[in-house]
Amino acid sequence: MQAAYFFKVLPQYLVPQHLLSSAIHWLTTRRWHWLKNTMIKAFCKLYDIELAEAKLSNPEDYPTFNAFFTRALKPEARPISDAPLISPADGVISQAQNIQGNTLVQAKCHDYTLEALLGGNISYARQFYAGASCVIYLSPRDYHRIHMPCDGKVTAMTYVPGDLFAVNPATVEHVDQLFARNERLIIHIETARGPMALIMVGAIFVGSMETVWAGKVTPPYQPTLFHEDYSEQPHVFAKGEEIGRFNMGSTVILLTPETGFAEIAALPAPSQIKMGEPLLPPQNKENLNETDHSRH
Repeated sequence: MQAAYFFKVLPQYLVPQHLLSSAIHWLTTRRWHWLKNTMIKAFCKLYDIELAEAKLSNPEDYPTFNAFFTRALKPEARPISDAPLISPADGVISQAQNIQGNTLVQAKCHDYTLEALLGGNISYARQFYAGASCVIYLSPRDYHRIHMPCDGKVTAMTYVPGDLFAVNPATVEHVDQLFARNERLIIHIETARGPMALIMVGAIFVGSMETVWAGKVTPPYQPTLFHEDYSEQPHVFAKGEEIGRFNMGSTVILLTPETGFAEIAALPAPSQIKMGEPLLPPQNKENLNETDHSRH
């Protein structure tokens, strides 16, 4: 048995994942100044976080640890590229791939299907058959607000209950169908190039997931799937606008159809990326920027 599995993965099967995550959310929202100041300073030191790019650079100005964790940045800290598709988050592109029919590769010997990832919505999953996918992993030190990857309309949101395994590389490598078994929030987006799915995947100690239109979605953790349809009155966002946030680290998955932004399959992985940077293979950035400008 590999050491990474024994020490990092196996204990996750044994602990009360939702109870611990709820406790973390409760703790990080306390307005106990002495505690939150100590936690913020220790966190900055542990993860080498530079607060100079944040709107509030003094740890004592945050009312709670959670407010610090989901901190806003100065506008100039994340310039929005002219490219037609940008990264919705800071993090590491851990995977980028063409979807083989309806099957995605999580790691060696671990596959999962679009239907499983999308909460059993077969008709919705079919729109992404033979399309492309990329996975962005947000570590605890990253900026944790999620932004619109392109101009578009949010037409629906689906909450899928599930486990709360960690989403670090060791767990992804060993837990079968991790992204399809963890709790997740599926955001349905319509773009000029067709449908797109942005999936916020929960994880252990991710105390909360929220969107700008629905507010806090978790906790409490719901026992059943629920779906909200906005097709009659969609939420319209410009590229780069904030649409949600994670309270603690997790993962964002983007799905595009074969005729959409399928170029994301060629993104180098693993590679670091920041919100607002082009989510395009290096060789395609210049050509796609020219195409984007030609439309204006």
